[in-house]
Amino acid sequence: MEAERVLLERWGTEGWARDYVALNAGVLGGAWSTESYVRFLARVSRRTCTPDVAMELARIWLETDVRDVLPAVQAPMLTIDFGEESAREMAAYIAMLVPRTESYFLPGGTMEVEHFEQMHDAIRRFVGAERAPVGLDSVLATVLFTDIVGSTELAASVGDVRWKELLADHDRRARAELERFRGVYVDSTGDGLLARFDGPARAVRCARSIADAVRPLGLEIRAGCHTGEIELDGDQIRGLAVHIGARVAATAGTGEVLTTSTVKDLTAGAGFTFEDAGEHALKGVPDRWRLYRVVD
Repeated sequence: MEAERVLLERWGTEGWARDYVALNAGVLGGAWSTESYVRFLARVSRRTCTPDVAMELARIWLETDVRDVLPAVQAPMLTIDFGEESAREMAAYIAMLVPRTESYFLPGGTMEVEHFEQMHDAIRRFVGAERAPVGLDSVLATVLFTDIVGSTELAASVGDVRWKELLADHDRRARAELERFRGVYVDSTGDGLLARFDGPARAVRCARSIADAVRPLGLEIRAGCHTGEIELDGDQIRGLAVHIGARVAATAGTGEVLTTSTVKDLTAGAGFTFEDAGEHALKGVPDRWRLYRVVD
């Protein structure tokens, strides 16, 4: 501790940094023995704490023994050590005390600049940053598709200018209902929309409210809802559940809100009345699907 105290009395100076590098020459590689690094180390130490604080921290460090509490650590732990035999023995000792320890050894006996990249890679692997993000980006959600019925014929009858105005008004009203029912707007389908919800009942209610909101414009919509696992891809969503939702909406008639049995079952007790709409082959989707019409 006395040697440490003498060294720390010059904390923050280039003299301290130079002595620190010399004292740890067996560990620090040649890249750290440069004057530029000495100046950097001195500057960083000054910005870290005062000499008195550095001395107190060193005292705490040298006098603290945590070996008795290490077996109580339940969180996974990663140790990163140089390739010296003493470091391997210390890592093995810690691994024996802490149940879920993983050790990573840097090659060689000195710390070189290129080791930082290796340490970074080891940490990324340990925390799972390099694992496939599919599990993290997959969520259970209800998708809602809407579509304006007879849009092509209507656009031809009212003209391009009026049709653009109608679409803009439709979009404003539809988005207002999405916000009301806490839906997330995903994309426009040209003459409709795609949205996702974290609850199927709100998706169904939103579909019916959109239909009511755009009816005064002389527009009728069809809508489809399905609940399943989707993959988030930025602002977009992917997955079979999205395709199923689109096909359900395409099957609906004028003013209809169709759902899969999944949505029907999950909304039990929500106050909806469903009518069996029969089994359907949904284009591009395996098997036949029983759909239900929301009638109340």
